[in-house]
This record gives sequence, C-alpha cells and structure tokens, in this order.
Amino acid sequence: MVIVANSAGEELRHLLYTEYDFDIAEETADFSISISIPEWVDIPEDARIYIPNTEYGGIFKRLVSDTRTATISVEGYTWRGMMRNKIIQPESGHDYASDVGDINTIIKERVEEAFGGLFTGSDPIGVIASYQYNRYCTLYDGLVSMLASVGYKLRLRYDQVTKRVIADAAPIMDYSNRIEFSSDMSANYHVAQDRCGVNHLICLGSGELAQRTVIHLYSDGKGNISQNQTFFGSDEIAQVYDYAGADATQLLESGTQQLKSLQSGDDFSLDVEGAEFEIGDIVGGRDYVTGISMKAKVTGVLRKSVGGNVTTEYTISDVLEG
Repeated sequence: MVIVANSAGEELRHLLYTEYDFDIAEETADFSISISIPEWVDIPEDARIYIPNTEYGGIFKRLVSDTRTATISVEGYTWRGMMRNKIIQPESGHDYASDVGDINTIIKERVEEAFGGLFTGSDPIGVIASYQYNRYCTLYDGLVSMLASVGYKLRLRYDQVTKRVIADAAPIMDYSNRIEFSSDMSANYHVAQDRCGVNHLICLGSGELAQRTVIHLYSDGKGNISQNQTFFGSDEIAQVYDYAGADATQLLESGTQQLKSLQSGDDFSLDVEGAEFEIGDIVGGRDYVTGISMKAKVTGVLRKSVGGNVTTEYTISDVLEG
C-alpha cells in the first residue's frame, strides 16, 4: 500500500500505480512510481509518498509524462537520498566537525537540525560514540560512519502517527554464519570479482612543477589504502589525481576517497524472497561453479512492484572477505 500525503503529512489517499521501485541504495537512493494516464489524479507539490512504517518513501520532486507507455512517473529522492543532500560542516574556526555522546541523541540532533520537523530521532540507548567526521561529508555518510565505528547501522522509517521520518541506530546484524546464499538455492544472485581497478594513485596538490605537493597512495588486495606499494610490474594499475591547490592534509584525505572509488572490488547482488535485511547488515554468498565466495555488507535495497508482484533485491558490496 502506497500512501500520498501533502507536504504537511496529512494523508490524502492510497496511490494507484502500475509499478513502482524504491531504490535505497547508498549511491542512488531515489524512487519512481508509474501511474497509467487514465488513473492519474493530481499530486500536490512536495507531497510525501511512502509505504507506512517502512523507509520506502520520499518527497515528490519530478514528474515525467510518457505517451508511448501511457504512463506518468512520479519521482524523487527517498528519505535516505535526502540525507545525502545535506552536508556536515565544521563550526567556524574548527577544521573538523565532531560529536560525542549517545548515538541516538547525535542522530536526533543532526537530522532535526537538517530537516526541521520532517525528521526526528529516538530515545538514547546508552551507546556512546566519540567521532570526528570527514570534512564536508554528507549527513548520510557522516552518520553511517559514526555508527559503524561502534558496530551500529542507521535505520529509517516513516511514522504515520507523528508524520515524521524516524532515524535511529540499530545493531549491525551478521547473517553470514547463519545463512549462506549459494548456487544450489532458489535465490537469484550475481557475483563478480574485479581486479581491473586502480591500485596506485598519484595525487597532485598545490605548487608548481618540482615544488608541487605529490602523494602516492596504494591499494592492497583487500582494499586497504596506504602509502606502501603492494602491486608491481604488470599488476600495477596507476592513475593521476589532480587536485590543484590542496595542501598535504587535504590531498591525502581527498585522494584516499578517490582511490576507494577507483580500486578493484567484488560485486554481489541478491534477489531473494522471504528474507529481510537492512542496509549495514552482513551476509555471505558462494558460487560453487566458479568457486567465488564473499562476505559483505548490504549497501542497497530495491523494492519493486510490477503487475502486483513485489520483489526485493539487495546490493551487497563493501566486501569484508572474498
């Protein structure tokens, strides 16, 4: 059941749709709902569209009409995607933003400051974090990293009663020792090993010619990044990262993020019925044909409905073992 409410959260009606997908992957985090033109009823600007008591929802921001398919698509960022559009900034005179305190209190203060009355948090749970954020990171990345430092994940859900998105912490669940998805099961999955990524990044910062700041960063076979080279000869894959004007500290931080996005990585996606995971949980998989096995974090969930058939597909990356 998909609900449409106005910008104040007052419920208007159930939304009639042909199909939908709510993509809460960490990178995309958007939604699209297709409605047949004969069933179209105007939706107010900035309407909230959601499945109650889940995190499948967001704010209506884009309208697409397609006469070829005779559908109108209602689109926007999911709640998780909206958090990626807010930035944690250092206070004036400080190099970094930081937080110390109960993790639920930290979440509550951060999301309420960013979203006013739309987001809120939960009661303290007695888990204390002391965390320094990366400079100008997104609200989403910052809170996820802060929570991961104490073994927790970020949980979101839309509450119909309070008309708010509740953001709070939950323990990361490791299912890899209890459930292993493999090629002899009914689950549909995709696994891939990629060794074509960059493992040597030459970072160029401030200065000119011989006086320019240069930092060499290297990735090892497990995805760790340091200034110690692991791959040589034909195994070395190098690129240049030009960040003119950056000092050594800025160059090291930004270059590390750049190499993380370029380095080799295994890929694991899962389409399974009857299992419920959340972003941040850990699962395991094995392909007995190729011998590929992986233990990785859930980093995305795609909930689809086509012709009344609802499926959930999980994206698993941030490989921990493979």
